[in-house]
Amino acid sequence: MASFAGSALSFARPVKAINIKPVSFSGLRKDNVAFRLQPVPQRFAVCCPAKKETLDQVCDIVKKQLALADGTEVSGSSKFQDLGADSLDTVEIVMGLEEAFGISVEESSAQSIATVEDAANLIDDLVAAK
Repeated sequence: MASFAGSALSFARPVKAINIKPVSFSGLRKDNVAFRLQPVPQRFAVCCPAKKETLDQVCDIVKKQLALADGTEVSGSSKFQDLGADSLDTVEIVMGLEEAFGISVEESSAQSIATVEDAANLIDDLVAAK
């Protein structure tokens, strides 16, 4: 049995919370309550990290395609945009990766690539499926 008093909600017996999502309560009138659900951003994702060899090779290809200076650091967390790549550069990087690894990347998958690690993870998945 639940009772509503002000903005507090109490339960007669303990309730186990499973898959909690934020809910906001706003009273339209004294006797009427409206519920507004808010979307919850994904906090973490479970994925298998790319092999180190794949990640190193992707870093080398990105450096070559973008003609980056020798001292420029490129790691798995490097974003293509932060490295100065525009949309055409990103397409050229994907084409270079396809050629180097002998794979074909679908357009929808290519659009989801934002970092070097994203590209390496996608390549490992495509090579494993091949």
